[in-house]
Order: sequence, then C-alpha cells, then structure tokens
Amino acid sequence: LFSPSPVRSGSFGAKSTPRRTRTCCPTSPGNSDQAMAELSTIARPYAEAAFAAAVEAGSLDSWLEILDRLAVVASDPSVQASVSDPRLPVSGQVELFASFAPGADAGVRNFIEALADNARLTALPEIAGQFRDLKAAREESADAVVVSAFPLDEADLGRLVGSLEKRFGRKIKPQVSVDNALIGGVTVRVGDEVIDASVRGQLAAMDTALRN
Repeated sequence: LFSPSPVRSGSFGAKSTPRRTRTCCPTSPGNSDQAMAELSTIARPYAEAAFAAAVEAGSLDSWLEILDRLAVVASDPSVQASVSDPRLPVSGQVELFASFAPGADAGVRNFIEALADNARLTALPEIAGQFRDLKAAREESADAVVVSAFPLDEADLGRLVGSLEKRFGRKIKPQVSVDNALIGGVTVRVGDEVIDASVRGQLAAMDTALRN
C-alpha cells in the first residue's frame, strides 16, 4: 500500500512494486463478515488519503461526487472482468477509470493510479463509503442506511432518527428503503455499526442459539 501520510493533492506516494495479483479481498461462503472486515481494512488508508487530499484542496464535495461515480463503475460486472483480465495493463485501467472523471484535478488521477498499481480499484465502493463517513464526521453528521419491512411514516422516522442521534451523539441523515423480506422491524447501518431490529434478524439469532 502507498503511505497515506503525508498526502498532497498531487501525490499519493511512491508507486508500488509490480503487482503479483489482481484480486481484491477474496470471499468464501459463510465468511461474509470476515470479508467485509478485510475490505474495510484494505480501503481505510486509501479513503483517509483521499480525504486528506480533498481537505487540502478544499474540494470535499467534488471528490465525493467523483468517488461515488467511480464506485458505480467499479461495481459493474463488465468493468470488474476487465480489471481482472491480465491482458489489460495498469495504464489501461487508469485510463478506463479516469474517463469517468473528466476535468478532475491531478490528485484524482494520481489516486486512481495508486489504486490500479496496488490492484485496489474494486475496493472503490468501500473507499467511497468511508470517505463519506469521514466527510460526515467532519461536518458532525452521519448517514444512516435504514431498511424497513414496511414504509415508515414521518412520525416513526422522526422517532427513529431521534433515538439514533442520541445513541451516536451526532446529527443523523437517514436513507430509507423498504425490504418486505425483513418480515417486520428495521435494520440500520451507521458507519461500520449495524443494528438489526428486524424480525428476520431475531429469527436468525434464535436459530443460531438453538443450533448451539
């Protein structure tokens, strides 16, 4: 990994030695929690370096917009296949991703190069999420991904947000979606913390307890 500090908007440290692999955080069935933790660890120095560069450049909003866009690109199966193809050189990967950030400053391109050099382009969704969390912390707020079994009315959402703000000690910005598979209740993700208050989660916990 490149050294995340000191970081300047035009540089992300010396380039790495030739890459030995193009894979990022392999997963195996039943190991999703461990894989997510590993991905979070891998993404953290890149997110922190990008955040430092964005702060120095005074362009947090534009960096976040670009990272969100690149995260969508990195999640595309066809792009993932291209990145995994040994016939596509690092320079080609850089050009591919840079084409989705036209007009970006040199710091963004250097960042893309650092990710490509270290086979971390597929970690962009997690990097973007951590960057968002760092930006929110700087602004003393946090995004909460709320998934509810049923639509929440304004009063219910207000009570939930109030409870979350009391728990986390900061302003909460909810992003709400509905998933009937939860059966009842809600799940909430704030940063790396997940609160599962769904009926499905309770049943899963009960099943685990009974099996043990």
